[in-house]
Amino acid sequence: MNWWKKFIKRFSPYNLAIMALVSAIGIAVKPITTSLAHIITGPLYVPGGVVAGGLYMMWIVIGAGLVGIPGTAAFIGIIQALMVIILGSYGTHGVLSLLTYSVPGVFIDLLLLIMRDHRHICCPLCGFLAGAVANIGGTCIVSLAFFNLPLIPLLLSISLAALSGGLGGLLAFYIITQLRKMKIAKSID
Repeated sequence: MNWWKKFIKRFSPYNLAIMALVSAIGIAVKPITTSLAHIITGPLYVPGGVVAGGLYMMWIVIGAGLVGIPGTAAFIGIIQALMVIILGSYGTHGVLSLLTYSVPGVFIDLLLLIMRDHRHICCPLCGFLAGAVANIGGTCIVSLAFFNLPLIPLLLSISLAALSGGLGGLLAFYIITQLRKMKIAKSID
């Protein structure tokens, strides 16, 4: 329990509010975006979450970029998993939700750890890569846990996940930039 206190003390109330907000928005938009994506991906035998994941992962990237503290993205994923499990909302995988929702955040945190000077999603490339790795991570874990996709649809899913996640991450970068310009979010200068 001591490690938890040490971890949570790194976040200000403002940081925790940002993480709660992006977690809730991410969960709220998931059923809408996934349903719309099924129209496109159904005939390709690709899970709808692969394409919708770009918009869904965008919220994790926004949270990680605004807070800028290592572990933020994984924490957002855990918050989302707990919300889905407790509320029994769309996209629940039971207890496996802890894994399927936290892996994208862990992937973002690992990427931002490798790119040390970019932990605030400071450029379009950071946003694109963060969204891409998050959606690839989510797609891979869900594909391994629930779908038994043949090789070609699996590779197509991963490719689409990288593209849609990257585009969602790019959109996240521009949203973060606008929030900083309007002084709604803290500047990284």
